Amino acid sequence: MSTSMKIDFVSDVSCPWCVVGLRSLEQAIERVGDNIDVDLHFQPFELNPQMPAGGQDIFEHVAQKYGSTREQFAANGEAISARGAALGFTFRMDKRGRIYNTFDAHRLLHWAELQGKQLALKNALFDAYFTEGLNPEDHAVLTELAASVGLDATQAQQILASDTYAAEVRAQEQFYRGQGINAVPAVIINDRHLISGGQPVEVFEQALRQLAAADAQ
Repeated sequence: MSTSMKIDFVSDVSCPWCVVGLRSLEQAIERVGDNIDVDLHFQPFELNPQMPAGGQDIFEHVAQKYGSTREQFAANGEAISARGAALGFTFRMDKRGRIYNTFDAHRLLHWAELQGKQLALKNALFDAYFTEGLNPEDHAVLTELAASVGLDATQAQQILASDTYAAEVRAQEQFYRGQGINAVPAVIINDRHLISGGQPVEVFEQALRQLAAADAQ
């Protein structure tokens, strides 16, 4: 008999370590197979909620926020690219020149969950930004991505042109910050167990198996 497990994946669509974490988690879920029935939800977190329209040059942003040098920036990019490649994801750092506001992307993800398309849209957003270098605040890009995963393009346009789901997304963001989540990815299992960061597949797999075994006792 399989064990039911709720997983909340708190993340931002402009966070490269969130890509690594999600790919690792997905592969861990595949490894545990039918033993665990996972109910996966994506929760919003904005790394840069005050980012203005049009975004900011990525190195300028990282230098201001973290004090990184160009050498450190390049080395970090290489490390992330290597982790992504090992998990089957392609980071094109040469195409990712700017950091953007992601609030509208989170609103669309909230809607996608109601339509049963949240995981597909999340992965499409990651591919668009990190591999193709597209702008995740551009409504045309977001509408096209929504349509690509089977969501209604007209409805997506209507949502983006309004403030639909804005209150819900802000409430979720405030909730998780209130729970002490200040960095992402943050993976919360059954509302009780927290795994932070872009962990390897084995870490997630071990956690899933241990928690499933504990629930079975």
